[in-house]
Amino acid sequence: MFRRLIPLFCLFVAAVSAMADKVVLGQLGQTLQAAPILQRPATTAKVYYRAQQYEYIIVTPAKQPGWFMVPLQNGVYGFIAAEHVAQLPYDAVVEQKELDAIKRTGGSAVSRGGAGANVAAYSLQYVGTPYKWGGNDLQNGIDCSGFVKQLFGKIGVNLPRTAAEQALVGQAITRLEDLQPGDRLYFWEEKRKKIGHTGIYLGNGYFSHSSSGKKGVTTDFLDTPKWRNILVAARR
Repeated sequence: MFRRLIPLFCLFVAAVSAMADKVVLGQLGQTLQAAPILQRPATTAKVYYRAQQYEYIIVTPAKQPGWFMVPLQNGVYGFIAAEHVAQLPYDAVVEQKELDAIKRTGGSAVSRGGAGANVAAYSLQYVGTPYKWGGNDLQNGIDCSGFVKQLFGKIGVNLPRTAAEQALVGQAITRLEDLQPGDRLYFWEEKRKKIGHTGIYLGNGYFSHSSSGKKGVTTDFLDTPKWRNILVAARR
């Protein structure tokens, strides 16, 4: 799904900062508008990648004021002007042993510490995966409940298969202001008169989900009538 020089959302495996047995990969950010990720912190530098508006990236402060460094999938850093980025209120964290496994195998891992935030960040790896009714493949085709089930399975949480069943599992969150990254959201489907859609809260009002209407894994803003009016449950 990713090409060589695109931003790596939550599994960058070089030049990271460690705390005890955990490694901070960076802070999640979101572009406020379409903006280039550059080879150097200069507007005249070579463009590595053109980020779209509201795209999620991992950022760390650059030495040069007004710039963030962005880890890219091929192991180098790019630079983006800070004015183009909103920093979201959580870090992407992975356990050192899992980071070592990624280095050895090139595979994926999600930290069990701070699991909710990590699931939220990790979900963004799959933006663009096609929607498929009944699908379970995070790369080639998946539906909304399969998306949530597969991601939580990465941290050892075995959820039921359907959105309606998942909505009965875990701690209930009853106020929007109490939502945290990684909380599961459940939406009413009027046609079937039951919970029929689910997604993962990202923070700052956004959530990720596999959408049949948008033809795949995407992000949306929860605090709009379309979504807020049919949100009927949230679980942690």
